[in-house]
Amino acid sequence: MYSGLETLPVDVEVNVASRGLPGFEIVGLPSKAIAESRERVKAAIVNSGIEFPAKKITVNLAPADIPKEGSFYDLPIAIGILAAASDLNIPEKSLFYGELSFDGALRHTKGAFLLALFAKEFGYKNIFLPKDSVNEATVFSSIDVYPVERLSQLIAHLMERQKIIKSERQKSDNQEINFSEFDMREVLGQEQAKRAMEIAATGGHNVMMVGSPGSGKTMLARALPGILPFLSEEESLEATKIYSASGNIPPGASMIRVRSFRSPHHSTSLAGLIGGGTNPQPGEISLAHRGVLFLDEFNEFPRSVLESLRQPLEDGLVTISRAKTSVKYPARFILIASANPCPCGYLNHSKKECKCSLREINRYAKKISGPILDRIDLHINVPTVNIKELAQDKRVTKFLESSESIRERVCLARNIQEKRFTGKTIHSNAEMGNKDIRKYCFLSKDVEGILSQAAMAFQLSARSYFKMIKVARTIADLQGAELINVSHMAEALQYKC
Repeated sequence: MYSGLETLPVDVEVNVASRGLPGFEIVGLPSKAIAESRERVKAAIVNSGIEFPAKKITVNLAPADIPKEGSFYDLPIAIGILAAASDLNIPEKSLFYGELSFDGALRHTKGAFLLALFAKEFGYKNIFLPKDSVNEATVFSSIDVYPVERLSQLIAHLMERQKIIKSERQKSDNQEINFSEFDMREVLGQEQAKRAMEIAATGGHNVMMVGSPGSGKTMLARALPGILPFLSEEESLEATKIYSASGNIPPGASMIRVRSFRSPHHSTSLAGLIGGGTNPQPGEISLAHRGVLFLDEFNEFPRSVLESLRQPLEDGLVTISRAKTSVKYPARFILIASANPCPCGYLNHSKKECKCSLREINRYAKKISGPILDRIDLHINVPTVNIKELAQDKRVTKFLESSESIRERVCLARNIQEKRFTGKTIHSNAEMGNKDIRKYCFLSKDVEGILSQAAMAFQLSARSYFKMIKVARTIADLQGAELINVSHMAEALQYKC
């Protein structure tokens, strides 16, 4: 079983008593799903052509003081009963995992990757899994993973009648391009916004876009995955753990190889965004780990939901506490927020008149608190694009820079950051702490003077002060510069001031 992303071993102990009335009991604080496995296991054994023992059967899930839930205990319970009632040869250091159907077939079961990770850490040699879940577990070369289609097939293997061929190890190739709905070449105009997206992709910075309806905010956000750098091996493992625990890896799929793009609706609940439930499950911010979280219509989200982003944006981690448990999920993502300038959306529009009162505009703006805005690195206005630009001939459009070209620059700058942070747990400039800033972001007197003047003029907080240094460091990396110069800092400041 697992709590959050922590895997806990559960021993399935089976006692088949020759005395007493026939019965089948499961103890050890099982959930409703586990209690119902009695019917699934019994039907699967009978329908596999095996006689179910007409004896008093007691199954204990140890340790008995920890609540258990899930359907993955079906297979170990069935194997335990058959092993206790007959002469099955159970290999040493083996794990059994999977949900049974009535006809003895094994269904795709979530959590296979976490099981393989546990097996690697604690020296298990063999894993028997449903065939549809095998690819999640074939990442580690030190473990033999056996794809099981039916219970009868596994029994034949254990009785050495017909061997199951173990699955081949999945190749670890992370150089997969992230899917994006749009190419940056398709975004006409908005050069400053596209530049901000490039900086965000390079350094992992958060972005706030404000503009009238139809100005291209959503298009820009959905084009961002196409310029993001490739997932590293470590980042891929982190993302796969979350998706495996939440059951978001489809049957037959393996590791997460591309950065996720999550775009929840503004009616999403607090538990849906942050995570939660009786047995806390990952929310959208954790599913967006090492990827993008796009919150369109930012002002329309309930204030309580937006305020819950404070800790994850700062720490890259979310802690969900309940009466019986407390779990932690990683949540290091790039936040892309988009909003209209007012309720009608046409404040400061060049051609359309805003019909909102000053009170309505102020109330609309106050839906987003200062602490949340302070945690966003890049603030950009997205003006309405001129119709003439939209009507450009395709011969002109094809000369605009593509996502592929931008991604090449982003990847080069990310490589600089990976070398810079070798041996550390951080991967991008946005994750630097104050100690890292002092070590890697030397500021000359001229650069520090510009930053200090801007901080006083625009009353920047201490957090914003250091964020501007991190953004300037990213801009310098894009240009391949070792030191931050005045132009780098000046460009960084225009996105905040």
